[in-house]
Amino acid sequence: MRAPNGPQRALIVSNFVSRLGNGLFNTASVLYFTLVVHLPAAEVGVGLTIAGLTGLVAGIPAGNLADRYGPRTVWLTTLAMQAATMATFVFIDSWGTFTLIATLDRLAATASGAAGGALIARAGGERPAAFRAKLRTFVNLGVVLGTLGAAFAVSVGTRSAYTALVLANAASFACAGLIALIGVPNYRPLPKPKEHHGRAVLTDRPFVSFVALYGAMGLQYQAVSLLLPIWLSAHTDAPRWTVAAVYAVNSGVCVLLQSRIGSRVETPRQGGRAFRLAGLLFLVSCPLMALTADVPAWIAPGLAVLAVCVHSLGEVWESSAGFALGFGLAPDHAQGQYQGLFGIGFDAGQALAPVILTAAVLELGHAGWLLLGAFFAALGAAGPSVAAWAERTRLSDQDTTRTTPGRSNEVPLLDAD
Repeated sequence: MRAPNGPQRALIVSNFVSRLGNGLFNTASVLYFTLVVHLPAAEVGVGLTIAGLTGLVAGIPAGNLADRYGPRTVWLTTLAMQAATMATFVFIDSWGTFTLIATLDRLAATASGAAGGALIARAGGERPAAFRAKLRTFVNLGVVLGTLGAAFAVSVGTRSAYTALVLANAASFACAGLIALIGVPNYRPLPKPKEHHGRAVLTDRPFVSFVALYGAMGLQYQAVSLLLPIWLSAHTDAPRWTVAAVYAVNSGVCVLLQSRIGSRVETPRQGGRAFRLAGLLFLVSCPLMALTADVPAWIAPGLAVLAVCVHSLGEVWESSAGFALGFGLAPDHAQGQYQGLFGIGFDAGQALAPVILTAAVLELGHAGWLLLGAFFAALGAAGPSVAAWAERTRLSDQDTTRTTPGRSNEVPLLDAD
């Protein structure tokens, strides 16, 4: 992949800084709310659930604003809102204020995803999916480094240490916004066809179908971050450091391979095939995770690492498919609106994942893992069909071509594989 240009470099640095702050705070957030603010864990869970579900409503409206007034303006506004809400967390002293601030924070985060996606599409030029894959590499790296920094503060365990994490995350949003303000152009809104309206994405059945598939496939993220650690702790004799190894391997594979693989998955047709491959890899990884309960303690860590390597490879293919289809199926003038719905689908899946995974998979044990792998494979199998369906609708609606900002010529919607 060619070296990023100025706006792309600015977005990479900006996102790296903000995710570095996320890694600092998210790693210790529950501990901060329970040990420092002294909220019961159950109340924290309820508050975060309310915030997460309420935040979904901001996606499409924020995307429409980005399409109407320009993505940079809206994205900078959401970063400022996140900086403010995060800083306010140091003053909360009750469940009500916690839930209110968390809800405002999630509304801003959802809006940021919609506007940020539209901004990536404009800055990405001819290859927005490849640029998004490269960006994700640095996003993952930022989270990893932030997590390492948080570990030090957690080991100290004082109120001041936790407060420093909160304020560092707030500062990261402010710094990210400043970097984008200086280095990213204020792209003008694109002209819209007369038939465009604020809910046009909801009538795009192929795109809505893919959003549903991608949101459901998103359960795979918490299969590694939530389900496997519980499984290793409760059902195996693996040493405790195995959980840390799992996280490290997952992050490492994604950092090393995301840009390399993502640069090969750019058209919706390629995205459909990548989605199918991801499902097949998850079909292999889930039974391997289940088998960690059936081997000696000295073998379990190695088997868990092998399972996560396979799963992480599937994650890279799955996210690459999401970039290719998420950007490739969206009209240029409505990238914000489309990215808003895309984010809603993913966030909804993440909100439901803990309940689904713990209730279904853990209760069923080995059978639950097998069913989970089969579920992912079935979702992946639908990817090529949805991509082909989308191709047919766009070829008929747009006469096989579209114009993309930053391109000197019209290009087919789907490049030849």
